Amino acid sequence: MVRLVIKKGDEAQFLYETTVDTSVDDVMADVTAIYNGRLKVQRLTAEIDDLAEHGITLPPNMQGLTDEQIHDLKLKDEWAEKCTPQGGVVVNEDKVGRRNGQAPTEKMAEVLKKTCKEAKDMISKKKVAANEMVTQKTVQEALDIMRGAVTIVYPMGLPPHENIKMEFENNEDLSGTQASKDIIEEAEASLWFSGKEMMRGRPIKDFVGRNEKTKVIAKLQKKGQGCPSREPVVGEEEQKQMMAYYYRKQEEMKKLEKEAEDSHLDSAWADNNALKRNFHGLKDIKWGPR
Repeated sequence: MVRLVIKKGDEAQFLYETTVDTSVDDVMADVTAIYNGRLKVQRLTAEIDDLAEHGITLPPNMQGLTDEQIHDLKLKDEWAEKCTPQGGVVVNEDKVGRRNGQAPTEKMAEVLKKTCKEAKDMISKKKVAANEMVTQKTVQEALDIMRGAVTIVYPMGLPPHENIKMEFENNEDLSGTQASKDIIEEAEASLWFSGKEMMRGRPIKDFVGRNEKTKVIAKLQKKGQGCPSREPVVGEEEQKQMMAYYYRKQEEMKKLEKEAEDSHLDSAWADNNALKRNFHGLKDIKWGPR
């Protein structure tokens, strides 16, 4: 099985495994699904962390308003009573004014936060260094455990305008957000290796060779962005070691140069009192036992 370290820019995202006979089209479909799935997990963990801190999302017409404005406009959050967390609520006002401030109890909040951490670890970039794969199944498992945790804490469900609910149902609206720019649709994706784009309709062995035990770096990006920057000849850690080595050498050379500049001061001709000692017969006097 050939292994691809999928990178976005200069940062490794995940490790992907396939065969050299697999078509670029199939690899592209799988890779983009995993990449976008990881983004969904990251969005959900951020939202669920907020849910654990400040409760469910307010209706769109109430978000960002102060209590006085809500009172003056006679607005009411009808979902607050319908979607109460298991075990009761703890009041924790959301200063952003996006959530209703009726957070779950500490025990229930811990269930959500612990599950989010587990989900993030499942799709973490650190898995590349650990030589562990991230697949569509991995992403789905991360989504499933988060869905389960939310169901435990909110057995009555979440309101339809809650981003978490929309994410789980794949109805999220990301228009106008940075998240929408991060997503790479399969039709818009391109995969590059060694400065060459992997062309669709061909097997990946045409680009990475026929050796199934190969491990290569492939860069994922949107079409039309041109050739991505090449990988540095040496790694980041090696570069740090080299810089430290050359810094030590430079300091040693400076020290030697300084010593060489002052060495003439030990010469006889540089002694300002040599002539005076000669007249007084004090030349070559040695101290110590005979």
